[in-house]
Amino acid sequence: MAYWLMKSEPDAFSIDDLRSAGQATWDGVRNYQARNFMREMQPGDNFLFYHSSCQPPGLAGIGEIISSAYPDATALNSQSPYHDPKTSAERLPWVAVDVSFQKKFPTLLALTAIRLLDGLEELPLLHKGNRLSVMTLTTEQWAILTKAAQA
Repeated sequence: MAYWLMKSEPDAFSIDDLRSAGQATWDGVRNYQARNFMREMQPGDNFLFYHSSCQPPGLAGIGEIISSAYPDATALNSQSPYHDPKTSAERLPWVAVDVSFQKKFPTLLALTAIRLLDGLEELPLLHKGNRLSVMTLTTEQWAILTKAAQA
């Protein structure tokens, strides 16, 4: 099993939206490094759901990856906010995965609190300038973050 951190703006898609739906497609990722991480995802992997571009940003809950990566058709849809005019059916570099709801944390674990936790020095989320919407987590990072979020 691998562990991930996946960011979403709560106005667009929140942990509560995922809880209501039960499962959903995680699409619209338009960064090659994040896309490459999504290609590595396997059913059964877990991810921390991170609310971004809000006040305060932070960890909201846990989800599970329930499919391998597949082509993200939103890139082809001119009506989609995730449309990529440079793509075609023959050249579709973007991928999506299906996810399911596992748990909402009792309270949001804010980024300011995450910065104070020991053992997360290598966590990409805390590195200045890192704007990736999908990133890997080590087993140790997962354990530190989930323990803090459930405290």
